[in-house]
Amino acid sequence: MRYGISILPDQSWHEAHPKWERVEEMGFDHGWVFDHLVWGGLPEARWFSSVPTMAALALVTSKLKLGSFVVSPNFRHPVSFSREVETLLDIAGDRLLLGLGAGGTPDDGLQGEPPMTAKQKVDRFQEFTLLLDRLLDEDHVSADGEYYQARNMRLVGGSVRKRVPFILAGNGPRSVRFAVEHGDAWMTTGVKSETLDEWFTGVARSCEVLEEALERKGRDSSTFDRYLNVDASPQFSLSSLDSFDELVGRAGELGFTDVIIHWPRDGDPFRGSVKMLDALAERGFNPR
Repeated sequence: MRYGISILPDQSWHEAHPKWERVEEMGFDHGWVFDHLVWGGLPEARWFSSVPTMAALALVTSKLKLGSFVVSPNFRHPVSFSREVETLLDIAGDRLLLGLGAGGTPDDGLQGEPPMTAKQKVDRFQEFTLLLDRLLDEDHVSADGEYYQARNMRLVGGSVRKRVPFILAGNGPRSVRFAVEHGDAWMTTGVKSETLDEWFTGVARSCEVLEEALERKGRDSSTFDRYLNVDASPQFSLSSLDSFDELVGRAGELGFTDVIIHWPRDGDPFRGSVKMLDALAERGFNPR
């Protein structure tokens, strides 16, 4: 199992960067930055942009993998975003993990876009992903899609696609299958549930869809990474060491290779004590 942590970008870089330095010192494998204009979990909070935050994060760490959690088409275009990815690679080296998802609210309406159905959002996400794949792999890209167009977009210096793992997010069967078809890994938050057992039951169903899709595609299941945001469950991972161990243990039983937790905050969401995080790092991440 590999371990990741997210620090919400609701604080200044002056406040955040010492925490990120501690994350690397604690031995986490990857760190994640939420990608929103306004996050529905904290709509009244300050909020900072993910790409410059990740660039700064790359400069204060040396080993930590850097993840976007997750980039969506709500306010991004694959043509312009491909250049941001290329720039992050130049700064961070091969430490970038590109989480991509369909996106949610309220980001989906902040630029005045008309409402979209869930199917339309998935359609757009898939088109975004496939075009971004080309833009990171080919020079002189032109495209005419339903949602995105490109005209002779340049990629001078050769393909960078193999240096950027696409970790495709999704909970529904269609998105899980798309991750197998076009992604390098899969990420899920599960479906919102009242109890932990209900949440893990839903996650298990998605895992079954994943395994079926991998078999049908002929992909080696043992080489396809799976990331689980355990703090999307009804139970906060750092409420206690026992809580952390339970969540990680159950994730491992379902075949997840990576789990993601969150830096504790003084208030909801992710209310908890940094002392618990320190205790976990001192003890070691593997469940007892």
